Amino acid sequence: MAKRLRIAVQKSGRLSEISLSLLEECGIKLKNNGKGTLLASASNFPLDILYLRDDDIPQYVEDGTADLGILGENVVAESGVIVKTLKKLDFGRCRLSLAVPRNVDYQDLNWFNGKRIATSYPNLLKKFMVENHIKAEVHTISGSVEIAPNIGLADAICDLVSSGSTLLSNGLKEVEILFKSEAVMVANQNIDAAGLQILNKLLFRLDAVMTAKNNKYIILNAPNESVSGIISVLPGIKSPTVVPLAAKGWSAIHSVLNEEQFWDVIDDLKSKGAQGILVIPIEKMIV
Repeated sequence: MAKRLRIAVQKSGRLSEISLSLLEECGIKLKNNGKGTLLASASNFPLDILYLRDDDIPQYVEDGTADLGILGENVVAESGVIVKTLKKLDFGRCRLSLAVPRNVDYQDLNWFNGKRIATSYPNLLKKFMVENHIKAEVHTISGSVEIAPNIGLADAICDLVSSGSTLLSNGLKEVEILFKSEAVMVANQNIDAAGLQILNKLLFRLDAVMTAKNNKYIILNAPNESVSGIISVLPGIKSPTVVPLAAKGWSAIHSVLNEEQFWDVIDDLKSKGAQGILVIPIEKMIV
């Protein structure tokens, strides 16, 4: 039987749909969408998808039941398993933070000494406490950590924060950041040679998709006397492409820009004579 890799993704949760969409953007077609099943196979790539609970993924990858996994860095760090982080995936950003009731006059970490802290991440919290010489009581709970101070279970919480709206709605405020996280792809450390060949093909596709997401194709028109000035602030992958227009004395300039760079240079481009600026998404980009 031909070699296939197994990749574990969240069966449900904040990373589930984005993880599957990323694989689809890599041209991987699944025979089913994972609803009501624990295993799906790609029809056009040697890859099987395992749909698992978030907390189970690290162990499945470490013991080789799954070759790869997509999950949050926070879950990997909390689990303590030995896996190889292959790639940060640029989605699912959040942070593990300490939060206290809004009416607390919080000054510094000394406030937590002697307090009770509720969390679903006891290992990361305890490590942080040791590093910062905090002596507090840790209550490990799963789910709805943010209600712990309101029901008298704890004085503070340590939980994941993205927008902060959940803290706000529960009368809490974020006071310390312990760990910054985003989605990552991890791998078992003992993938065989045949598996590594498949993995390298998958990483090549991922690179093409992720590079495209962070870049935009830009086309603009400019009088010929302005071209050199525009090119000086508009780098391409190697250099911009300049194409003469039908209108005499004008050229079209084509380039690729990181999206963040674009907003930094747009005013400069206009001041140097750029007109009719088009910004177009890129589906795949191989550099």
